[in-house]
Amino acid sequence: MSDTRPRREQILDSASRLFSERGYHATSMRDLAGELGMQGGSLYAHITGKEELLVEIVSHASRQFDEALFPLRALDMGAEEKLREAMHRHIRVVADNMDSATVFFHEWKHLSPQAYAHVVTWRDTIDRFYRDLVQEGIEEGAFRATLDPRMTAHLILSAVNWAYTWYRPGGPMTPRDVADQYADMLLSGLGVRAGQEGT
Repeated sequence: MSDTRPRREQILDSASRLFSERGYHATSMRDLAGELGMQGGSLYAHITGKEELLVEIVSHASRQFDEALFPLRALDMGAEEKLREAMHRHIRVVADNMDSATVFFHEWKHLSPQAYAHVVTWRDTIDRFYRDLVQEGIEEGAFRATLDPRMTAHLILSAVNWAYTWYRPGGPMTPRDVADQYADMLLSGLGVRAGQEGT
């Protein structure tokens, strides 16, 4: 069955897959054209070059994380429940977009300085989102007052971001299963009782 999607969408999907499988630098415009059944020169009627595709893939991925996570700020939930839901939504974005997630987390370092700076700013924003969740839990009395919100946020992000390297959609664990297991392990260490047990 022929692909009836807009050509630019097809190009972005193919670029995501090839950048994910081969790496950004190892993928040529000729590779991309061959994947799409196009002549090499025909691609330039739709894009200016590879970096334009990388920028768009990375920008789209960052918007997906924003749309999944930031609405949680306004929800009436306790910090533990909110953190668990954030981890599920984060892993769900990764699981539903494995190719673009791989490009986002692994290939963004190849961006030009301006686009690179944009991703660094975004990463700081997401880091702040998780730090705020941890701080909220401390203020509620759900998390230990001795926690360092910055270090805790880094630990959470390391867990959820790294899922792109090993998670396989269709396997025995759903994104919810993964998020729940991660959250169970993390929350058992963040909670007030964990601090009391070590005294």
